[in-house]
Amino acid sequence: MKTSLRLHLAALLLATFTCLPASAQEGRSSHIDSEGNELIHHRVNDQGQAYSGYAPTVGSTSALSRSSQLTYHGGSVFSTPSVYLIWYGNWAQSNGTDTAAGQQIIRDFFSAIGGSPYFLINSHYVGSSNSITGSVTWTGKEASPGYSHGTVLSDANIATLVSDAISAGTLPKDTNGLYFVLTSSDVNESSGFCTQYCGWHTHGTISSSNLRYAFIGNAARCIASCAAQSTGPNGNAGVDGMVSVLAHELEEATTDADLNAWYARNGYENGDDCAWTFGTTYKAANGAFANMKLGTRDFLIQRNVDFRSTGGQYCDLSHK
Repeated sequence: MKTSLRLHLAALLLATFTCLPASAQEGRSSHIDSEGNELIHHRVNDQGQAYSGYAPTVGSTSALSRSSQLTYHGGSVFSTPSVYLIWYGNWAQSNGTDTAAGQQIIRDFFSAIGGSPYFLINSHYVGSSNSITGSVTWTGKEASPGYSHGTVLSDANIATLVSDAISAGTLPKDTNGLYFVLTSSDVNESSGFCTQYCGWHTHGTISSSNLRYAFIGNAARCIASCAAQSTGPNGNAGVDGMVSVLAHELEEATTDADLNAWYARNGYENGDDCAWTFGTTYKAANGAFANMKLGTRDFLIQRNVDFRSTGGQYCDLSHK
């Protein structure tokens, strides 16, 4: 559990964000919850609105600046994270996004991301006692608590949902696990979903153990803020937008599990340096933009920081 605010917290791009002291606003995008946990944000889309047919931002092909280059600070990394899902709200709606088909898009992403050229980028990050394999264990284990805490969640509610699922025996307590709380589009996270962030990850003491968990909301709630396009390659713009945020939080939690491992002098983690940039894209069958195929599906997923074999750090979609 975090007990103090690191000086490398990142500023939000929104001018309305003022909950950090001025001395911390040049660091990374985050806030502290009521339990003292630092929550590391995936910032909202600062590249323009998500329009159908609007090409996503490619991003620079230059090496990262000195302040953005990642260094290791001695903390924990996941060798091979195990993924658990908590579907909060109603995922059986008739709105075309909070649906069983939408859930399957996310399951298919997690079943295919491990070992992909994209996620193998993370295998070039090392920890003090282990290294990252580039694999992901999709456990297939899920919880569906409905609206057990209403339609407006606090940061503390997210941790409680993980605790509830473990206490009920629905999900195991797994110190090698990464628990994702995924909310339907009619649910808000009151500390800034859609206005200050699209998702976040952290760690904290749950069921007497240090566990890692994340929040990601359905981007359909604020498509222009939390997606890059309003038509997704899998026909569900909200969930397709979620997948890019999920990839971001997965790679950051893998390389910076307890927020003390891999980050840059400016406070950014690997996903932050490349957020909302997508490299080379192509058109999926439905006309939406995509930049990679995982399993049988096309996805549009933001880039990650790659330690290139030729030297330097770059935003890439696979290791070069």
